[in-house]
Parts: sequence; C-alpha cells; structure tokens
Amino acid sequence: MFFTSDEFLTVAAALNTGFIKTLQLFFVTLIGALPLGLIISFGSMSRFTPLRFITKLMVWIIRGTPLILQIIIIYYVPGLMKLFTWGGGETGRFTAVSAAFIINYAFYFSEIYRGGIQGVPVGQQEAGEVLGMTDSQIFFKIKLLQMIKRIVPPMSNEVITLVKDTSLARVIALQEVIWMGESFMKGNQGYAGLIWPLFFTAVYYLAFSGIVTVLLGMLEKKLEYFR
Repeated sequence: MFFTSDEFLTVAAALNTGFIKTLQLFFVTLIGALPLGLIISFGSMSRFTPLRFITKLMVWIIRGTPLILQIIIIYYVPGLMKLFTWGGGETGRFTAVSAAFIINYAFYFSEIYRGGIQGVPVGQQEAGEVLGMTDSQIFFKIKLLQMIKRIVPPMSNEVITLVKDTSLARVIALQEVIWMGESFMKGNQGYAGLIWPLFFTAVYYLAFSGIVTVLLGMLEKKLEYFR
C-alpha cells in the first residue's frame, strides 16, 4: 500500500493545520493590500511631482525584485540593524511575512487601480466638474464603479497568483501547507522519507484556486450588468 491509515491521518491533520495558516496569510494580505494599493495609486497619479516620483520609484523596486527576497529582508534586516524584532515563534514569522505580502501586493494592485482609474473617459471627470462636484464626489459617484469593472479581470489574476505565492512563506519557516508537507521528508512529524505528502499539497492549492476562480468569475458576471 502507498501509505498506511495512521500515516494518512497524521499527514492529513498536519496539512490541514498548514493550510489554515495559508488561508490566514491569503486573507490578511487581501485585507491589507486592497485598500493600501488604492492609496498608493493616488500617489502614482499625484500632481505633486516629488510624491509621484517617490511612489513610482517604489513601485519599480517592489515589482522588480522577487517577493522571496522581500520576505527575507523584511524578516531579518530590522533585527540585524537592531531596529526591532518581529518576535519569536510562529506569531513573529507570520507577522513579518504578512507585512511583506501586503507591501508587495499593494504595489501590484496600485498599478491595476491606476490603470482602471485612468481608463475612465476624461469626459466623465469634466461632466462632474460642470455639475459642481468635488474630486472625491466625482471619484466615488462616477469613477469608482467604472473602475471596478475594468480592474476585476487583472485583479483576479493577481488574487489567483497570491494563492500560490503563499508557499514562499516557508523561506522563513512559516508552517504553511508546503512546509508541513516537506516536514515528512525530514522527520519533523515523526516520519522521515515520506515524499507523497509534499505532492499531496497540490490538491489543496488546486481546490483553493478553483474555488477562488469560480467566485471571481461570478463577480465578473455580476459586473457585466453595468455595461
């Protein structure tokens, strides 16, 4: 037999625990990155040149360097420079990796937001100004819904990528689902040399990606009503 029932139950329990950590990282990243990305997009479009330059420089740096490197820098550098530490144990690692993911995805989202906002016809802005609306009123009452329709497809791609990118958290030993699967090769769970749990983690990612894809597809169909 490929595995015993005891092995399967032990592996399933460990992978489920790791997948919960994966889900937590996924949702924390979205909760933090979606609003932060919108704020950053305003900086990229600011009429204040220094702010616009700094924001675009940061977008270039974050999007031009690997996320795995950003995780390592954010986790280790503050402690090495004696600025602060993220704390010990799983909580500290989760906090650090959440910060890295939020920052990374916020800058990616910001470019999607910027494209969506700038894709709204200029005439919409001018019409709002003629009606005496403020910039904030024009954005929330005229541009926002039109922007959402434009950004959902590219945002969906980023969200699905996030599902898989959560696996990068293992670089600082966060015990997400792949770390758990790999641990059965190293003997950390009382078993050593078991490779099938690592491959079995693919089932979790496929199922989660499928659910996210279906939900985002439903959202896109609902937004088609406004076209």
